[in-house]
Amino acid sequence: MEILTINNVWMMVCTALVFFMHLGFSFLEIGLTRQKNTINILFKNVFIICVGLLLYYIGGFNLMYPGFDAEAGEGFFKFAGFGIGAPENGMTPEYADGGYTWWTDFLFQGMFAATAATIVSGAVAERIKLGSFMIFTVIYVGLIYPIVGSWKWGAGWLDQLGFYDFAGSTLVHSVGGWAALVAVYLLGSRIGKFSSEGKPQAIPGHNIPLAAAGVLILWLGWFGFNGGSVLSADPELTSLTLVTTCLAAAAGGVGAFIFSTILYKNYDLTMFLNGILGGLVGITAGADQMSPNEAVIIGILAGIIIVLGVALVDKLKLDDPVGAIAVHLICGIWGTLAVGIFGKLASGEQFLNQLIGITAIGGFCILTSFIILFTLKKTIGLRVSEKEEIEGLDGHEHGMDAYPDFRINQH
Repeated sequence: MEILTINNVWMMVCTALVFFMHLGFSFLEIGLTRQKNTINILFKNVFIICVGLLLYYIGGFNLMYPGFDAEAGEGFFKFAGFGIGAPENGMTPEYADGGYTWWTDFLFQGMFAATAATIVSGAVAERIKLGSFMIFTVIYVGLIYPIVGSWKWGAGWLDQLGFYDFAGSTLVHSVGGWAALVAVYLLGSRIGKFSSEGKPQAIPGHNIPLAAAGVLILWLGWFGFNGGSVLSADPELTSLTLVTTCLAAAAGGVGAFIFSTILYKNYDLTMFLNGILGGLVGITAGADQMSPNEAVIIGILAGIIIVLGVALVDKLKLDDPVGAIAVHLICGIWGTLAVGIFGKLASGEQFLNQLIGITAIGGFCILTSFIILFTLKKTIGLRVSEKEEIEGLDGHEHGMDAYPDFRINQH
């Protein structure tokens, strides 16, 4: 019972750290966008965590962990019922091999659920209708995320196949990233993002110190995101996981800043920051499988991928204010494939399993997010009016200003 208590306390600390990541996402998104949309972004992020937890309680948890029977050929879709209630062994060492209690299990997994929609929030910032975004969040977090999660973490067909994703490079980050890609495509770019010749124009964020604080908070939160995914306080695995996570983050930042400096001849802080996040996303699928050396290699390559990914998104004339597609989707794919290339599981067969998982989840997320967002676009509309966008969403959708005593001309 003492071991269960120690494990459970560690898992509750990790739950708190993953919750803290929502502050990091909020700061990053605010910092990299304009002052006139700050309230709007904060509202979306607060909405995501509140509604995400309630949706996970109503049905998401039982949709993600429905109790598939592999022998009966189950593994695609099953629902264990509405609401939550601890099973008889839920508070004993018999549950989850004594890793934690049933209640902690629900709360830890619930924190992950909301993250997928937060990724989309950053990509669509400054031009999406709040009502449309909220409807999308309810459907995507309430249904799509837990169904996809059940395929691996709920012992579904991808788990039975041998697909591996330790803490969610694909199951969390690319699930959000695919939806972000579809949303950005359907929304179109912000006014002034691309010149009449189609060249990308910088739209500077209004508070880079806040963005930097957001990234450092996210890095801290990843101690819980990856460290908690050990699902116990196992001394060897938790410490290895935290070491690989930190080394990949550091290497991602350095890789991105050196590569972007060589390409663009300046020291770009935002690229440095996104490189750190790219390294974190890249290591997340195999943080428990990698050696420190392999973590550094994965991180450096993730940092380089970030710089190329941001350039690719611009070239495709897609407008992603915070770099969410490059960080969460492209580095999520890289990190998932890296499990088949590096670490204890590396093999041709594992690489193929990883590729199958990425393709299946990508196809499902693109299809479902397109259906949801396209339907919203054709009915209530996705995008705010030109006047609202130019003047700012804070005044038009919220009737308030984030900095009422400090207004500057932003048009």
